[in-house]
Amino acid sequence: MSVTPVPLRITVVGGGIGGLAAALSTARAGHHVTVVERAARFGEIGAGLQLAPNASRALDELGVLKAVRRAAVAPPQLVMMDALSGEQITSLDLRSAAYTERFTHPYLVTHRTDLHAALLAACQEHPAVTLRTGHTVTNAEQDGSGVVLHFAGTATKLTADAVVAADGLHSRLRQALVGDGEPVCSRYVAFRGALPADRMTGRMSQHAASEAVMVWAGPRMHLVQYPVRRGELYNQVAVFESDHYTPDSDAWGTEAELEERFAGACRAVRDALPLIARDRRWPLYDRLPIDNWAHGRIALLGDAAHPMLQYLAQGACQALEDAVALGQALGRFSDPADAFTAYVDQRRERAAMIQTNARLFGEICHLEGVGATLRNRLLSSRTPDDFDDASWVWAPAPAAVPAP
Repeated sequence: MSVTPVPLRITVVGGGIGGLAAALSTARAGHHVTVVERAARFGEIGAGLQLAPNASRALDELGVLKAVRRAAVAPPQLVMMDALSGEQITSLDLRSAAYTERFTHPYLVTHRTDLHAALLAACQEHPAVTLRTGHTVTNAEQDGSGVVLHFAGTATKLTADAVVAADGLHSRLRQALVGDGEPVCSRYVAFRGALPADRMTGRMSQHAASEAVMVWAGPRMHLVQYPVRRGELYNQVAVFESDHYTPDSDAWGTEAELEERFAGACRAVRDALPLIARDRRWPLYDRLPIDNWAHGRIALLGDAAHPMLQYLAQGACQALEDAVALGQALGRFSDPADAFTAYVDQRRERAAMIQTNARLFGEICHLEGVGATLRNRLLSSRTPDDFDDASWVWAPAPAAVPAP
């Protein structure tokens, strides 16, 4: 027999994409939500991101897909190129009947700030969501009746029936609950950013005009390109493994290494390098999967629960899936601890598979020599409407939340 839960006071720690999606999903399930963000204002940094159909479906369930689509681009293809030879390896047709029949929801690319803005606007419009900035959580204490959050620089406390920790890769609450140390550095680093599309010239302008997602795979490096913000901007991400990584220094993954690693790339890739943003480098981290993201009345979500490398383009997608599953569980269980257990049970195995396979796909993408030759030969035999390799990520079988 279904039970309609009494409205709870839920606090979400972290106002990024995952945190706002969790707040929206929880409010739509009938609860009162307070989002606490440590920054002075809500916002996102970074550049573009890919939203596979599993993410579009989650956004649809959150009621914001229409708003996201206003600025997003629906690319016609995903194309993998050989970064050394400049030859196409394989492609997937995202406008084919086979795609539509299999996935229903669109494959989108968007700027992180545009996705974040759509989620923020939805939260601002929802009467059950309260947004607070300038609040850095230092500690959480829980008992059988609730959770008390403590903040830096003030004696003020916040009491909630339950807490969702969506505070990212370096989650303080994860460390307090799990205590598994620092994230794992992959020794890879990314330089990324979006620039006006009309700055792309020559061969690069042709790729930009196609609106395809281009992945240039090479030995221990790759370049990803696609349009965002209605095609007005062109997003570029150059990723490479550093030979000079040391855990106690930032003097690795430099611009000089970027140029050195891509020196043997084809002309099209080398032409793109001067236009890649250099103002910030992004070391790439993940963690091994853990069994439990819920500890009583506190649950982890997104990168706080399952940080992953970006090679399957699923980091934000999985946070959105988390948010939907969380709202479903909180809509069915009156006890938040029971809801959190059901949420983790639904999400644990899938997120772990994507975490581990993201590492594997990174290795495949960065093969060299004979390995790269075999990869290219195998993938080149795939037809553009063959989505078998992607379907387990893009169209997961729905998992039912157990009845209370």
